[in-house]
Amino acid sequence: QVQLVESGGGLVQAGGSLRLSCTASGRTFSSYAMGWFRQAPGKEREFVAAISRSGGSTYYGDSVKGRFTISRDNAKNTVYLQMNSLKPEDTAVYYCTAKASQYGSSWYRRTYEYDYWGQGTQVTVSS
Repeated sequence: QVQLVESGGGLVQAGGSLRLSCTASGRTFSSYAMGWFRQAPGKEREFVAAISRSGGSTYYGDSVKGRFTISRDNAKNTVYLQMNSLKPEDTAVYYCTAKASQYGSSWYRRTYEYDYWGQGTQVTVSS
């Protein structure tokens, strides 16, 4: 069982930056591929970014490519999402996810592929 706790959300003006963090319980964090999704009111949950167990492979949704960066620190059981050049349309609840993976370089971008989800953190971007 893995518990995920997100932090770092808040209110920011358009063009600003935020860094989200997600800390996982347990001692096998490096066995999990990690991801970030988001969900705006009235919309479906959207893939944002994913990172492999090793951190060597990453993948981004088209709407955030070039602005967001996912990274991880396996020694700290933490995955990060650095968000730059934020836009009002980035406003959403952001969720951290984990998937037990036997492949060190694999990442995943579909909600059903993930085993664990955090409670989410609100990000609001004002215009």
